[in-house]
Amino acid sequence: KAFNAATQNSEQGVPIPVIITAYQDRTFSFIMKTPPAAYFLRKAAGLEKGAEMAGREIVGQVTRAQLREIAETKMVDLNAHDLDAAVRMIAGSARSMGLEVVG
Repeated sequence: KAFNAATQNSEQGVPIPVIITAYQDRTFSFIMKTPPAAYFLRKAAGLEKGAEMAGREIVGQVTRAQLREIAETKMVDLNAHDLDAAVRMIAGSARSMGLEVVG
């Protein structure tokens, strides 16, 4: 019930990583993370999935502005010191999915 209440306002079908801690007295706590970067990249590029042969084929494009927006959303879960480092991390994920970074 607690998880359903916490995810009530989120968009339907969005994958949300969760860390669940169960205690001996049968209680639990959970921490919700932001959706994966791959989800945001696929959504920005308008794709259903990434490249089958990453590094050999390009299946779509994303702009630097889209990367910055994704990095701002994911910043709380990334281990980057600043926004520019986070953008570079997201750009690396995009390239590994077969997306070309333009602009």
